[in-house]
This record gives sequence, C-alpha cells and structure tokens, in this order.
Amino acid sequence: MTTAILVVSHSAQLARGVCEVAEQMAPDVVLRAAGGTVDGRIGTSFDKVASALEELTEGEDGVVVITDLGSATMTAESVLELVGGDDVVLADAPLVEGAVAAAVAAQGGAGAEAVARAAEAAAASFPGAHPTETTASEPGEEVLERVLVLRNSLGLHARPAATLARLVSGFDAHVEVNGVDGASVLALIGLGLPGGAQLTVRATGPQAEHALDAVAQVVEDGFGET
Repeated sequence: MTTAILVVSHSAQLARGVCEVAEQMAPDVVLRAAGGTVDGRIGTSFDKVASALEELTEGEDGVVVITDLGSATMTAESVLELVGGDDVVLADAPLVEGAVAAAVAAQGGAGAEAVARAAEAAAASFPGAHPTETTASEPGEEVLERVLVLRNSLGLHARPAATLARLVSGFDAHVEVNGVDGASVLALIGLGLPGGAQLTVRATGPQAEHALDAVAQVVEDGFGET
C-alpha cells in the first residue's frame, strides 16, 4: 500500500482532471477527487470529502489532502476534525503542482508527512519563488558524477521526469541533475531539457554509485520512449 491523495476542489471537473494528470506520473498511487457540491454545482461538499476520506483511510497507509481555494480548505479541515488521524495530513500546496509532486513522492514509498512536504515544496516551482533547498554533501563525502545525453526525442518532459524522480528517491543517496534535486519532478521538468540535451548527474551517499548506474540505464533506454 502507498500513501493516497485526496484532491478537493470547487469544481468536480477540475478535481478529476488533477487526478488524471497525477495518475500519469504515479500509476500505483490511489487518487480520489472530491469536487463540487452533491447536486453538481460549483462549491465544496462536506459529505463528498468525508466519504472519500473514509474510503481512503480504510485501505491505504495514509492520506494527503490537497485543496484549491480557501473554502475548500475550510471544508477539508472540518472533515479532518471528525474523520482524520495521525496518518491524514492536509497539505498547504498548489493544487496541480502539489498533487503531481505528492503523487511521485507517494509512488516512491514516502509516508504521509513526507508526501505532504513534497506537495508543499512544489510552490518553489513558481517563477520568483525561492528554490527548494537541496541537501548538501557532508565534508569529505565523495561526489560521484556522470555526464549523460537524453536519447528520447521529447527530452525530459513530465513522464520521464516523474520516472527519474521516482527512481532516485528509491536509493539511499542524494542525486542532483544539472544542479537541481533529482527527486523533485517539478524541478526536473523546470529544466526544460529537449532530446539530445546533456545531463550532469551527481550523487553522494551510501548508494550513490548504484543510483548513478540506474539513472544512466533509464536515460540510455530513452525512458522507454521511441
């Protein structure tokens, strides 16, 4: 089981669309949409959110709730007071970017608190925002490096970026790609690298070499794209 994600929006279509996008990045993560009112109007519904949350808490390791606007957050907070627990976290995150980042983190096996932090860090992807801090290597810690070339024609777009982020998050290592956190799908997408672009991948930590080998393999394989 993985951490599930509940998307709460004023619009049923918007909530479903966000889930649809996030599912492309994290196919094994359970996402649920709770958008609009019970009778199909724009707004939020306590009953819809509560029903979705009760379903998710019964079958998953934890749940992260992401909302769009203030009243959706208020509705989610009211539901969490009755239905929530230690394994249910309300993230203060941008809806689309947060859901994508959360889904990738959950796909990598992160718990609810870590998934919520990944969602909240997505705000750093906006222009003018402060970049997400990366973990610096310890003094004297060896930094391994590989220089790779993107072989898939579309480059590091959303799906390859998600694949790469999920991959590196599974190793006991800190990985940077062209200076950004390799475990951050939004940071990787933000590089805007086309096919044929060069990747400078650096890694530190106990599994640094294994992480670099894995990254080199998926890049060489073109992320399975033709």
